[in-house]
Amino acid sequence: MLQIYNSLSKQKEPFKTLEPGKVRMYVCGMTVYDYCHLGHARAMVVFDMVVRYLRALGYEVTYVRNITDIDDKIIRRAHEAGEDFTSLTERFTAAMHEDAEALGVLPPDHEPRATQAMDAIVDMIETLIERGYAYVAPSGDVYYSVAKFAGYGKLSGERLEDLRAGARIEPGEDKRDPVDFVLWKAAKPGEPSWGSPWGQGRPGWHIECSAMSTCCLGHQFDIHGGGMDLKFPHHENEIAQSEAATGHNYVNYWMHNGHVRIDEEKMSKSLGNFLTVRQILARYRAEEVRYFLLSSHYRSPLNFSDEALANAGSAVERLYLALRGLPSVQPSAAAGETFKQRFHEAMEDDFNTPPALAVLFELAREINRQRAGNSQQAAELGAVLKSLGGVLGLLQEEPEAYLKGAEAVSGEGLDAQHIEAMIAARAAARKARDFAEADRIRDALKADGVIIEDTVEGTSWRRE
Repeated sequence: MLQIYNSLSKQKEPFKTLEPGKVRMYVCGMTVYDYCHLGHARAMVVFDMVVRYLRALGYEVTYVRNITDIDDKIIRRAHEAGEDFTSLTERFTAAMHEDAEALGVLPPDHEPRATQAMDAIVDMIETLIERGYAYVAPSGDVYYSVAKFAGYGKLSGERLEDLRAGARIEPGEDKRDPVDFVLWKAAKPGEPSWGSPWGQGRPGWHIECSAMSTCCLGHQFDIHGGGMDLKFPHHENEIAQSEAATGHNYVNYWMHNGHVRIDEEKMSKSLGNFLTVRQILARYRAEEVRYFLLSSHYRSPLNFSDEALANAGSAVERLYLALRGLPSVQPSAAAGETFKQRFHEAMEDDFNTPPALAVLFELAREINRQRAGNSQQAAELGAVLKSLGGVLGLLQEEPEAYLKGAEAVSGEGLDAQHIEAMIAARAAARKARDFAEADRIRDALKADGVIIEDTVEGTSWRRE
């Protein structure tokens, strides 16, 4: 039975859905003021893996991932660029979709945007005011009264007395308690704004997710996900708002993925080690990056390095080599049964991808052992390997196409047509018994990162 580590209870729990056979799941998406970085990529790939696996188990999953398309960063960046904020957010939303598609991330079933959810946001704030959990300040800002919510801190473990000790009211704020947080910001000159009962303004970040998630999934749903850095204050505030407004338990299972580090240092623009998805995909193939992002347990910190990506590239290549040349067959129900069982045992232990990947390599070794003596068995195991890899969003290409590659990722190296011509010239040299020339061509190809392999079926090649 699937077990999920619940950040709320801080332990693994058996997964039980609110509705039999159905999963409602919400994940905090991008704030679209810049290109996606490696941390965003990890969250996208991790929760894509979760959705894929739940569907593989037979669940009907409704997956919602929002877009934050209005906040302080967006307004500031648009002002700096001298463009309308909607132009900025449309540009970076399109870039986000391109990055997600490149990494094999399936689109969510719903992708609500904050700017399109203003009616729901205003309605929720009105409810919170009516129920005594929020108040309108003299400035026109609306604040959530944290002390009114008895369960505050149950996700993060933060205590109000500790938060008050380290909090202060910033200039221009007129909240009653330093720990209160803003639900609605009164409009400032030149800023985008929307109408409300409290005047022109725009929502605070936390209320956006509460409104969008409950509108799409109802007052209570199964899974809420996001990065570890969102646990406090964002997710803590979501719980306080949503449960105060609806009177229902908000989410049953909270999932948080770990941070990304660069060469053992926290990824940060100030340290100069900040990598966007586009920068990484200019150096490495997308499936290598996806494999790397799944090579550690989703809750663990993940360290990016060139060595780690090189290892990921070699790993993916080994899996494709096992599939190379196998005919497409429909496997019997019993084919690879032990491998399938062990794969699912790993995944049902809180989506534990490292041992699940290890099963794929054991399966690849068995395929290679069966090739000579039992080609049908090898082909059936190959179908199982491709199927299990697909559950993780891997092994999505034809093996020959992947191993040859369209081009070296950097844009350098020989193209496929040139390689095929050199291999033909080598074959002609061997036929003429000019082995020195044949060896020269082989060595020239190797120097350009192309490995040729001679088998009884003929000569094949792959990029190194």
